[in-house]
Amino acid sequence: MSFKRAFYAMMIGGFLFMGTSNSFAQDYYLYVAAESDDEVHLVHFNAETQKGEISETIRVGTWPQENEGPHGLTISPDGSHWFVSIAHGMPYGKLWKFETGTNEFVGEVELGMFPASMDISASTGLLYVVNFNLHGDMEPSTVSVVEPESMIRLGDIKTGIMPHGSRINSSGTRQYHVSMMTDELMEINTETLEVQRRLKLSEKDMSKEMSASTDHSGMDHSGMNHGEMKHKPVEKPTWADPHPSKPLVYVAANGSNEVLEIDTKNWKVTKRWETGKAPYNLEVSHDGKLLVVTYKGEGATGIWDLDSGKELAKIKNSRKVSHGVAISADSKYAFISVEGIGGEPGSVDIINLESLKRVDVVETSKQAGGIIFWKQEG
Repeated sequence: MSFKRAFYAMMIGGFLFMGTSNSFAQDYYLYVAAESDDEVHLVHFNAETQKGEISETIRVGTWPQENEGPHGLTISPDGSHWFVSIAHGMPYGKLWKFETGTNEFVGEVELGMFPASMDISASTGLLYVVNFNLHGDMEPSTVSVVEPESMIRLGDIKTGIMPHGSRINSSGTRQYHVSMMTDELMEINTETLEVQRRLKLSEKDMSKEMSASTDHSGMDHSGMNHGEMKHKPVEKPTWADPHPSKPLVYVAANGSNEVLEIDTKNWKVTKRWETGKAPYNLEVSHDGKLLVVTYKGEGATGIWDLDSGKELAKIKNSRKVSHGVAISADSKYAFISVEGIGGEPGSVDIINLESLKRVDVVETSKQAGGIIFWKQEG
C-alpha cells in the first residue's frame, strides 16, 4: 500500500471505529496550487454545512517579479509535510517542502525542466517526480528521485518525451507515468530505479513524421518546440493512476478522448472508454469503485462506475478549463481544480460522489492546477 493510501486507510479506520452515524460532522482539508499567482491554498470543506473555504494562502517561489508556477503536489506518509513542484526555473525547476498545519517552509532541491506530478513510495520511502520539460526540446526527459527527509536528489531516470501524470501502486513497488509525446505508459521499478516496461498505447501507426501544425488546443499548453519531434502522438496521454487493489492502471488519453484500462499482469490495454473532450486528470476512489475524470476541453468532470464501465454522470464545472482531481479518504467527495481563462480566478469544485452533484465552489487565485487531499476530521 502506498504511503498516501496507507494514511487514508488509517484515517478511514478511525472513523469506522467511531461508528457510521451521520451525526458526526466531517471536515476535509486539501491543498491546491494556483500556478499563475505563485500561491498554494489550504482549502477546508465542512460536510455538515456543505460549504468550503480557503483557510490559508501560502506564497511560493523565490522571485516576486517572476511567475515560477507551483504545479504538482503531494503529502508525506504521516501527513506532516507537503511538497510542491516549482515548474518555471531558469532553466531547472525545484521541489519545495513545507510543514502541514503551520505551512512553514522547510527546504528545497533542484530538479529537471518543468517538474510536474509526484508521489512517494511505501516500499522505498523515496519521492519520484516527473520532469515534464514543457519548454525544452522534444527529447527524452527524466524522473527525478528525491529522499524527502533530507531533500537530496539521488538521481534521474531517463524516460519518454514530455512525461506527465504519475502515481505509485499500493505496494509502492512500481511508479506509473505517461509519456505524452510518445503515447506510452511507463513502469518504473522503485527499487532498481529503472524503467522496467514501456507500453505503446496507440492502436494507430505512429511512424509518420509529425507536422508542425499538430493541435494541442485541448492541452492548453503554449510555447512548445516541435522541431525535434519524430512521431505524431495519437493518444497524448496526460495522467495515470493505479487501482488501489487490482492489477490495473487507468490512463487519460487527452488526444483521442478516451480512458484506457491497462492490465499490468499481461501488460496490455484491456478497455477503451469514450469520454468527454480532452480528458486530462483522473483518480480512482479509495474504495476502488469509481473513476473521476476531468475533461479539460469542455469544462466538465465525468464520474465512472468501474464495474460496469459506465459514466454515471457528467458534471459541468464552474469554469471552462478543468484540471486536477483529489478524492477524499472516505470516497465521498471529489475535489476538482478548475483553471479559469486569462485573468479570471480559478476554483475548486466540490462534488458529492453519492448524490453525483456539485455541492460547492471555492474561489482560488489564477490557474488552479495541482491538487492533493490532506486529511479528514470528525
